[in-house]
Amino acid sequence: MAFIIRRLVQSVVVLFLTSAIVFLGVYAVGDPLEILLPADASMAERAQVVASLGLDRPLYVQYAAFLGNALQGDFGRSFVFNQPAIQLILQRLPATLELAFVALILSIVIGLPLGMWAGLKPRTAVDETIMTGSILGFSLPNFWQGMMLIMIFAVWLGWLPSTGRGQTGEIFGITTSLATVDGLRHLFLPALNLALAQIALVIRLTRTGVQETMPLDFVKFARAKGLRERRIVGVHVFKNILIPLVTVMGVEFGSLLAFAVVTETIFAWPGVGKLIIDSINNLDRPVVVAYILVIVTMFILINFVVDLLYAVLDPRVRGRS
Repeated sequence: MAFIIRRLVQSVVVLFLTSAIVFLGVYAVGDPLEILLPADASMAERAQVVASLGLDRPLYVQYAAFLGNALQGDFGRSFVFNQPAIQLILQRLPATLELAFVALILSIVIGLPLGMWAGLKPRTAVDETIMTGSILGFSLPNFWQGMMLIMIFAVWLGWLPSTGRGQTGEIFGITTSLATVDGLRHLFLPALNLALAQIALVIRLTRTGVQETMPLDFVKFARAKGLRERRIVGVHVFKNILIPLVTVMGVEFGSLLAFAVVTETIFAWPGVGKLIIDSINNLDRPVVVAYILVIVTMFILINFVVDLLYAVLDPRVRGRS
């Protein structure tokens, strides 16, 4: 209980500091009136818009008003769309969550077996090939990978579409691309693009974990008991490498959400990442601030859940907490 309370207090402090830094940073950049008003707007029109947006008040007053409203779930209205900023984000967030979730699944489904294979075959052609591929996944820029995927699978081969979300359907009342074949075809390329760096990370983590675990005494004892190698690897070794993997991948899911911006821009995916790019270009301050605070809040929640899972997987953590 003390651990949970301590983490909650830390989370509140982080959110408060983040809100102050982001608000001051965003509101110190540019003048939204240059975009919202035509060049021939009169001084009276400019003054009216400034007053309606509250931009004529001191910055600390604007922040105090913003903070008070944010505690009630109100992050202000978009300058461009004239809608509540949080409403715009929540409308786009499911598409980004879907993209990040599928990317995470792909990174585990592809990276975990490849990492275990490389770890069980150290210093062989298999190990060298897999590790070389993982290095490329880390080193090549995400936008370049996305363009190459479009070039190969959409332009040259014509197998998959390159833009948009495609047809959606409902699963348990949730609108998702996973419910239709056309949606899955549109989802695969951006999800793979977003997952490539995480696939490389999972491969390296898994390979290292397998190589560190195989020489340990409990593995030798399991062999001495006559257990089959498949059971030793699939149960005992896998459970041991799962602990750090769960921790890292939990944090990486937050990174997938935050850094889906590039992928969504390349593939014209209608998620919150594309919304934030448009909002930055239009100096739509309420949307930018609301987006960052929502992402930070999700990061904190994900880290909290990961800590709980880590404690479940490793009882020693509960003892220290």
